[in-house]
Parts: sequence; C-alpha cells; structure tokens
Amino acid sequence: MEAKFFCFLEIIGVGYKASTNAQGSILYLKLGFSHEIRLQVTPSVRVFCLKPNLICCTGMDHQKVTQFAAIVKSCKPPEVYKGKGIQYRNEIIHKKQGKKK
Repeated sequence: MEAKFFCFLEIIGVGYKASTNAQGSILYLKLGFSHEIRLQVTPSVRVFCLKPNLICCTGMDHQKVTQFAAIVKSCKPPEVYKGKGIQYRNEIIHKKQGKKK
C-alpha cells in the first residue's frame, strides 16, 4: 500500500508520549491522565510513531486520514495558555496572555 496522504501530529507537554503496538493497529497515548488512552486504528489508515512526541498518520483516503488525526487530536486539544496538548505539525496556536498583577 502506497500512502498518498500524510498527517503529522505533534505532542507537546512534559511526560506526554505516544506509541503503537508491533502491527500498528493500536495507538497508545499517555497524556497526563490517570490511565493510558488506547485508540483502535482504522484498517485504511497506518500510524507510525517517529518519535515519542511525533505521530504520522498515512493512507490512501484523505478523508479517513484526517478523520483519524482529528480523533487523536480531540483526546487532548492544545491548551490556550501554555500550548500543551496534541496539535498538527504546521498549526499555529495563539496563546492567551495570563493574569496581570
């Protein structure tokens, strides 16, 4: 299977990690919750963890690749004050200013 479409997700935060099993059918996410999040990967999408904080979703169908990437991102969307969470690689997060004293 040749992959035409790619979607890179970046995990930002101390202790936040991603990994896959040997077949690449399950994505494990450690996002600061008390439990590990397991996501079943759809058969038409392949998922690779290039680094513990970089996820690559590939596939032939653009809609399915971006749909799975959106599901992964919805597990921990970027925070507006510190920017921690899961974001697309080329996404720009506009941070809010904190309280002024």
